Amino acid sequence: MSPDEEPGRIDGIVLDEDGTLLHHGRRVPEEDLGLRLPDLVDVPEDTTDIYVYVHGWQTDREKAFGTAGALLRGLLDGHRRAPGCYPHLDPYVPHVVAVHWPSTSAPLPGGYRRIRDRAHAMTSTGHAAHVIGMLLGYLDAGRARPGGPDVLATAGGQYLHGVAHSFGGRMLGEAVTWAADPPEPPVMGRRWPSRHPFTADSLVVFQMAAPPRAFRDHFTALVDGEAPISGPVVVTMSGHDTALSAWHRRIEGVPGIGAAGAEGAPVVALRPLTEDYRAGDFARLTTVDATWRFRDGPRAAQGAHSDIWHPESYHLLLSIADLGRIDVCL
Repeated sequence: MSPDEEPGRIDGIVLDEDGTLLHHGRRVPEEDLGLRLPDLVDVPEDTTDIYVYVHGWQTDREKAFGTAGALLRGLLDGHRRAPGCYPHLDPYVPHVVAVHWPSTSAPLPGGYRRIRDRAHAMTSTGHAAHVIGMLLGYLDAGRARPGGPDVLATAGGQYLHGVAHSFGGRMLGEAVTWAADPPEPPVMGRRWPSRHPFTADSLVVFQMAAPPRAFRDHFTALVDGEAPISGPVVVTMSGHDTALSAWHRRIEGVPGIGAAGAEGAPVVALRPLTEDYRAGDFARLTTVDATWRFRDGPRAAQGAHSDIWHPESYHLLLSIADLGRIDVCL
């Protein structure tokens, strides 16, 4: 499904509460995913960067695909505004694949707990991790891979990025971890090679709803080379995120990553548009402190949990994509 203003640049898939893919409202058995995904996802050949976006809490279907359109426009506008800031993104033709899952509930701690439990069930006992993992594998298999270390980035290829918000970060993280099979030599010329044939080039989670230790235990594979991701994993945080500082603490005993950062990860500040990022800013796992920018929200009880889409956010995403080209050239 593609908005009229950006034909062919946005696709979307819909999951039910069990994490099963829906096709025209009907549940698709896992054995038929390979047959149905081509009907739902069609990436144009001139695409340079594929972004798989998984939304977070309080997002209905219309809002999910509307946000995907805003993500696409933000990336395009940011690149057009200052192409010189991203010299290796030439050309730059992004395509967004949005994943919608049922995430609406009462805007109260009880509703937060309900969606937290649903997101966990959809990936642990449901099918969401398998479906999203197969989506990533389908996109990875169909794309023209960037060259290895001996090939210039400008020689072509399509880069695959994961972008998520809130509980969507848990779901996308589970999917990338699940897709870690089978082991093979690395295929990307990145600083942190993955041993698997399926490879994503970066993962950025805005205001992740998970405990600060999540990357030391549950998501260890995302940062130790076991999971099929070859580039940096980046999470944002804001001191104004009430949902993750108060509600997450009340329900899980600790604030969420989006309020406290990822344990053990270096912290860099969200850069204004006038400042460039450098490759040295990003470790395997990095927390980006966006407190100065992620400040507002429609509900005082949630704070800035969803105040994430700003020009500086797109500057971060564009910079990660640009710096990834440098790694491939090394």
